[in-house]
Amino acid sequence: MEKVILVTGANKGIGFEIVNQLSKKGHKVILTSRDRKRGTQAVNRLAEEGLNVHFQQMDVTNIEQVEATAKEVKTLFGKVDVLINNAGIMAKGDISMPDTDLSVWQQTMDINVNGPLIVSKTFIPIMPNGGRIINMSSGGGSMTDSVGGWSPSYCVSKSSLNALTRHMAYYLQNNGITVNAMCPGWVNTDMGGSSAPRTVYQGADTAVWLATKEDISTGKFWRDRKEIPW
Repeated sequence: MEKVILVTGANKGIGFEIVNQLSKKGHKVILTSRDRKRGTQAVNRLAEEGLNVHFQQMDVTNIEQVEATAKEVKTLFGKVDVLINNAGIMAKGDISMPDTDLSVWQQTMDINVNGPLIVSKTFIPIMPNGGRIINMSSGGGSMTDSVGGWSPSYCVSKSSLNALTRHMAYYLQNNGITVNAMCPGWVNTDMGGSSAPRTVYQGADTAVWLATKEDISTGKFWRDRKEIPW
């Protein structure tokens, strides 16, 4: 069944690959990026492969821009079946918790936690029964695995995103909307670095699976199509 799927922060990396895979499966995909030029270039790259992807400029922390995007999407498509909160940041100054610059902490939390909340709250009203929200998290946010030693602001933001996922899943279960978080693993992207062992195809796979699987649980944390502990 064809779905309308919106992916945030998708002009490159895992987000771009998610759009690529979903579009090839025949879904109507909306690629969003806070940078119009980069977003347009990404859509044009996909068009060269014969993929018809819709672009919307959207900064996930800009409430007015998010609301305007939701209004435009409703006009064009009538709904959003799947929302993939992929946009995220790992700041260069995010090195040591005792030495973390407060501005780095605030920026990271704003984009990685507040952004998904703003976007989800805004798009839920146009999501039908059976809708899905997928939050791009990280094993760095796990409270089960060992923590510490790298990008503390990023890791804490993903722990917060995991908590947000669980709360949203609880409140939306009566709306027939599932909410899940996923870890793509250590992926070779601008964020993950060239030493990362996983490809963007591998990193995108679980998100695509969660978006398209016939039935899916809610309030879970996933990696490689398997549930993992919080």
